[in-house]
Amino acid sequence: VYDVTDLLSKDKNTIGVALGNGRYFAMRDRQETLPSLLAQLEIEYADGSQTVIVSDTSWKVTSKGPIIANNEFDGEEYDARLELSGWNKNGFDDSKWLTADVMTTPAGKLTVQSNPNLRIQEEIKPVSITERPDGKYIIDMGQNMVGRLAVSLKGKKDQPVTMKFAELLKEDGSLYLANLRSANVTDIYTPARDGQFSWEPIFVYHGFRFVEISGLDYKPELSAFTGKVIYDKMKTTGKFETSNPLVNQIYKNAYWGIRGNYRGMPTDCPQRDERHGWLGDRVTGAYGEAFIFNNALLYNKWLQDIEDSQSPEGSISDVSPRYWTIYNDDVTWPAAYFYVANLLYRQFGDKSAIIRHYPSMKRWMQHIQQTAMQDYIIVKDTYGDWCMPPESQELIHSQDPARKTDGAILSTTMYYSLLNMMSEFARLSGQENDITAYQELAAKMKEAYNAKYFHPETAQYGNNTVTANILSLRLGLVPKGYEEKVFANIVKKTEGDFGGHVSTGVLGIQHLMRGLTEYGRVDMAWKIATNDTYPSWGYMAKKGATTIWELWNGDTADPAMNSANHVMLLGDLIIWYYEDLAGIKCAPESVAYKKLIMAPVFPEGLNAVSASYESVYGEIKSAWKKENGTFSWDITIPGNTSAVVRIPKEFRIKQSNQSGVRRVNDTASYTEIEIGSGSYHFNN
Repeated sequence: VYDVTDLLSKDKNTIGVALGNGRYFAMRDRQETLPSLLAQLEIEYADGSQTVIVSDTSWKVTSKGPIIANNEFDGEEYDARLELSGWNKNGFDDSKWLTADVMTTPAGKLTVQSNPNLRIQEEIKPVSITERPDGKYIIDMGQNMVGRLAVSLKGKKDQPVTMKFAELLKEDGSLYLANLRSANVTDIYTPARDGQFSWEPIFVYHGFRFVEISGLDYKPELSAFTGKVIYDKMKTTGKFETSNPLVNQIYKNAYWGIRGNYRGMPTDCPQRDERHGWLGDRVTGAYGEAFIFNNALLYNKWLQDIEDSQSPEGSISDVSPRYWTIYNDDVTWPAAYFYVANLLYRQFGDKSAIIRHYPSMKRWMQHIQQTAMQDYIIVKDTYGDWCMPPESQELIHSQDPARKTDGAILSTTMYYSLLNMMSEFARLSGQENDITAYQELAAKMKEAYNAKYFHPETAQYGNNTVTANILSLRLGLVPKGYEEKVFANIVKKTEGDFGGHVSTGVLGIQHLMRGLTEYGRVDMAWKIATNDTYPSWGYMAKKGATTIWELWNGDTADPAMNSANHVMLLGDLIIWYYEDLAGIKCAPESVAYKKLIMAPVFPEGLNAVSASYESVYGEIKSAWKKENGTFSWDITIPGNTSAVVRIPKEFRIKQSNQSGVRRVNDTASYTEIEIGSGSYHFNN
């Protein structure tokens, strides 16, 4: 919907539409539907009367315009010799145009789009341009970005200028294209005359850092190129910076990767011939993203995409929207449906998605119980602990059974967590009668799961992978009294077998950083966060990455799956940054940061953190410093909220009579201060 009041004149008006292929044509999914237009102009006059102009057979159409090809994967081709001067202005002669065809109405119900469109959100300039031996030029944007390249160049009539895009370079300085698979990623502009021209495509986007330019007879200046960064219009709500440059770079890489994959849905990647809404990528990641961006509208919309993908039997497609129909009836990917709905409630205080989708969620839970549960164990799994570090850096997936977590462990632990979530959803949705059934099934599953997979003598689950143990621990399946022993296995495995490095894939990494911290090993979490050797986020950054890779070994693995811009391996890292390093954490009994528990951790070697998050109540700020025996902490709490602040006793803070302090309580390990809205300064 657009307000076009300022564009209308009292006399004659013309509507002109340039119609591209979008995601609904040439999507390489065994079906082709022609792009179609449904347009309606509603004019309301001062006297209250209305005129409605609708797209119909009175409209004229031509395929002979200058945009001769456009495709999300392959790029856009523009022939300036075919430009139609004034085609969208009053008085244009359209006598040679054809009458528009009436297309078949799409199936389904037409609904309003709930989230804003893609927008140009930032512009960046390249940092270098290099001439190749073949006369082509390589432009380096300095950042792996997603969007378009606008150019202002000198061309020759009939001589195409070609721009090819890539995320990486080969050792010889040429474009690395192998990881793009069949995507052609090429824009072409053909000048109509000699001389200067300015152009940018309008129907495509690319994921790229480097651009190869051919068809020029001179070396252009850097000022001739502008990168237009494009993603769904939304506000940046979080900031995070520390005294550690590597952590700051990893956060920056996450920021660029997250927004580059917001395209009307959260996509897996922005560059190759895929770019789909894989559910497994966002189960926990969406929560971390919500600190950085106000993504509530996007994820509300995506939940509807997920429900729309559901089969009559109750299956959910692992890719939603359902450009690829993948009904595996696994648990770990569709879990995103539930976790994202819970995120919208916990982070933004909005339970409407839970209520709206509760019947669909219940249907899926019942379907999985009927088709994938045997003796209270979920036996189906498709993806395993996807992309865990393999034993050889040339592999995509590990072949070592000792590294691989039993799929039934993954599915059962996740389904158990969903039963507990559905108990809360039932309460919020006014479906309290369902709660007992969820709780009884959860209890039976926990008993059966521990009987089958837990080894009491060693406190290990399955084959003792970190993922098996930490999912069992974090999701509440460990028998009472064994928690510390299970955690000891996580520590021993991480330190002994993996040298203090990540050994998990997409599922284990969702709980690793918070799990290590909750059970007292902040030092290990910090080591993992700051490692720059393989496998680690720091290794990616050290190798020059400016976004997050799809694989821990994305620089050495088979090109079939080594996207340089994925966010699934972030797991709970961003959550850990904000909640544990900065101390911006919603109290467990609260939602949307009405009440906070601010109890940051202070790893050895980290001297300062400064973070802010714009919650629905207002901006929360936390900035602490510690060095050479001094400690200070500045906090801002928005109106109509409160916080419990916990400061370790070792910092020996001065008691002050600051306005807004409601209560001070000393424990053996920390000073606890309850504060209301306002700004505070604590120091020793």
